[in-house]
Amino acid sequence: MQLAALTPKHHSIFALDNPTTIDYSLDVNIVAITATTPSIIDAYQIADNFRKRNVIVVIGGWHASALPTEAKLHADSVFIGEAEDTWPRFLKDFENGRFEPFYKQNNLVSAESITTPRRDVFEQLAPIAPLQAIWGCPNNCEFCCISNIGFGNKPRFRPIESIIEEIRSIPQKYLFFCDPSLTINPDYTKNLFRKLKEFDKTLLMCNGNADVLAKDDELLKLSSEAGCLEWLIGFESISQETIDSIGKKTNIVKEYSTAVKKIHDNNMEVIGEFVFGFDKDKPDIFEKTYESIKSMEIDLPAPGILTPYPGTPLYNRFEKEGRILTKDWSRYTERNVVFQPKNMTKEELLEGTKDIKERIFRLSFRTYKKRRIDKFSNNF
Repeated sequence: MQLAALTPKHHSIFALDNPTTIDYSLDVNIVAITATTPSIIDAYQIADNFRKRNVIVVIGGWHASALPTEAKLHADSVFIGEAEDTWPRFLKDFENGRFEPFYKQNNLVSAESITTPRRDVFEQLAPIAPLQAIWGCPNNCEFCCISNIGFGNKPRFRPIESIIEEIRSIPQKYLFFCDPSLTINPDYTKNLFRKLKEFDKTLLMCNGNADVLAKDDELLKLSSEAGCLEWLIGFESISQETIDSIGKKTNIVKEYSTAVKKIHDNNMEVIGEFVFGFDKDKPDIFEKTYESIKSMEIDLPAPGILTPYPGTPLYNRFEKEGRILTKDWSRYTERNVVFQPKNMTKEELLEGTKDIKERIFRLSFRTYKKRRIDKFSNNF
């Protein structure tokens, strides 16, 4: 939607989001694909099928940005990094009959230049509308794709009035912010929430960091008043030693319970992400995490297996240490073990994660389901 807004009006565009079936006889000049690592194999297959018909195919996204040479095997041109500047340049080159094999964003895209996305390119609108206020995240966690590719570690804040204008144009009542974190600049986010209070919208979810959410009572109050139902927090680990080793400076384990309680006190819920397989993790990490989740009363715990995505310092380190077990990208889903753990076996990591998923599902499902039905019955 973002790139569609940057496309000159004389081009006709339509978009498919996660298509399961594609009509390869479509009468198109260009097929543009964006994909993450677990979906890149499907993306390559789609690209290859269109190229057999001599349709120009371009590929971008996290994976192509990390491994552009690989992506080029399946595309006529590859976009590296953000594409707010390079996409219009490619289209102009295409119109002139000659374009480059690689387009790399070499300059920081300013917040003021970020345009309102075009939602009309989809044949049918989803019931929930995604929004993005902040580009990038400064935290540089070792395993993170966002902050470790291109200018991803340079946060940019869209003018709030631009976001408000976008919301006015959105017919859906239900919104969610897909920003990496809305707690990077609390003052900015508070001003945004103050404006959101003017709308009859339900804000389903925001992403935030534990340190700010444990301390900023005003931010939590304003988010609740703006219609927010849930905060998603990447707790990652209940071990401070692990948190320190991965460079997540926003997480202080002893503050986790405070953050959860304050969110609950403001009538919102917590989705808590936990990752298993860090180098400091031993087999007892699963039981310790389960007890912590139960103690904190996290509404919806979301456990996953550490995944070294290409382009991250974690992947580069594991590659150097000879610990990458497979480059079958379709397995990079946070549900498979694709690297050699340091302090447990592959089987212990896989089975331990499966077991805690089952246990916390039983722990949280009934109470979460009841709270969600009660809350959504008042909002839908």
